[in-house]
Amino acid sequence: MKLLQFTDIHLTTPGDTISGRDPLANLNKALDHAMQSHSDAEALFITGDLSDWGEAPDYALLKERIGSIPLPVELLIGNHDDRSTFLRCFPELEGEGGFVHRTVPLSLGHAVLLDTWGPNTHAGHFCAKRADWLSCQLATLPGPVWIFMHHNPVPIEVAPMDEIMLLDADLFAETIAPHKAKIRHIFHGHCHLPLTGSLLGVPFSAPRGTNHAGWADFSATRFLSSSDLPESYAVIFATETTTMTHMVEFGYAGEIKGEGTPDYADWNKLTMVR
Repeated sequence: MKLLQFTDIHLTTPGDTISGRDPLANLNKALDHAMQSHSDAEALFITGDLSDWGEAPDYALLKERIGSIPLPVELLIGNHDDRSTFLRCFPELEGEGGFVHRTVPLSLGHAVLLDTWGPNTHAGHFCAKRADWLSCQLATLPGPVWIFMHHNPVPIEVAPMDEIMLLDADLFAETIAPHKAKIRHIFHGHCHLPLTGSLLGVPFSAPRGTNHAGWADFSATRFLSSSDLPESYAVIFATETTTMTHMVEFGYAGEIKGEGTPDYADWNKLTMVR
């Protein structure tokens, strides 16, 4: 099974930039790159911050753009989004309780898409209603289960970012704990950093994002940090027994060099590029 994950696309009024980068141009570049290299993927998941200011024209633009993609595109919302505005453009994505959450069947198990949006905050939320819904899905779905969400459920040890992580992380952990054996992986975004780790033994990962990039400044106390690192998305490969995620830096503009073959007999000082 192959899946794609985009995150933090941050669409703005066409022509407006964020950190000198054009979100729409970068989304188009990411989609073109992904469709050229990974059109055999089962689905593309975009894990939130679809719009930079939660504005209706951004969602209309996104709806038009993904309409031409030849594979299912599954949308989640993040802290920069506005749920009610989003649902006016995508009413079919309203789930139980008015949340933007649902399950998606895959060739290998199911994806569970979780709404961690909360009003008037950049932090993530996971309330009792969402916990009840998630618990029900995890109890009834056959494994494996792949969880997609926007906010990171574990601190990344960068103080300003940890102020806006999933605030109800303990409740989230309690909810998934009885079902952790069937949860294969958690995919999130939000941090604009490539991250890997685990929660209760369940692995999680995040790519950098399709537009502006973060920087892990572990000495920061108040301000988030950015960088000029390349834009990226994730490619996910899964079998019955394995999961592999790649962060593809489609924004890299440098040279790709041929170093040599993997054949041990060919590795010598004359032929290897160093």
